Amino acid sequence: MFDKLEKKSLVEQLCERLEEQIRSGVWTVGMRIPKEAELMEQFGVSRNTLREGIRALVHIGLLATRQGDGTFVIAASPLGSVLQKRIGNSSIIEILEVRHALDREAVILACQRRTEDDLQQMEHYSALCLQHTHAGEIEAFVEVDMQLHHTIIAASYNPLLVDLYNHMFERIQMSIMSTTELTTDNDHTGHHNLINAIRQQDEQQAAAIVDDYIHYFKTIMTEGDFKQ
Repeated sequence: MFDKLEKKSLVEQLCERLEEQIRSGVWTVGMRIPKEAELMEQFGVSRNTLREGIRALVHIGLLATRQGDGTFVIAASPLGSVLQKRIGNSSIIEILEVRHALDREAVILACQRRTEDDLQQMEHYSALCLQHTHAGEIEAFVEVDMQLHHTIIAASYNPLLVDLYNHMFERIQMSIMSTTELTTDNDHTGHHNLINAIRQQDEQQAAAIVDDYIHYFKTIMTEGDFKQ
């Protein structure tokens, strides 16, 4: 005998609508959400229902209310909120070890699933990485290098893997770049060999290149005696 499914309450339905505003990018991280009156009209709910819905999203870490300033988006998903807290209590080496696992699986999947558009984007960001390296523009390089990695991971076409990766990547990338100078004597700058392996759908070679650059970054962290 099965219990009857309960109908969703108005607050639960509202929470789903509010979360969709965040997931779809209508409300981005750091953005202040519209005022109560506007949201009440938009979703056709009472002030009490709206406040309950917002409190629920504050509780799971998607929103934060700042007294006298409004309510702001602080995470793109409940998963992101949890991961950010956990990552904040992890060492750089711990994060690198997890990133190693994600990178390795992502490039293997990218070898299987990448499109020509994906490859063109990778080549575009790779060229910009080298350009900023030669110019000694480290901040611009870091930004473009992040875009390159995101493009490679996105080519795995696994939304959960992409979400996990995105929530941990920025912290480790910025930490690594703060400890090293830009160089052009290896493939870690533009990842030309990795992109070529993905183009050739050579899973073994792509995975080996990931092993190499994670080892390279671990060495930097160890020599720099980084704990966080």
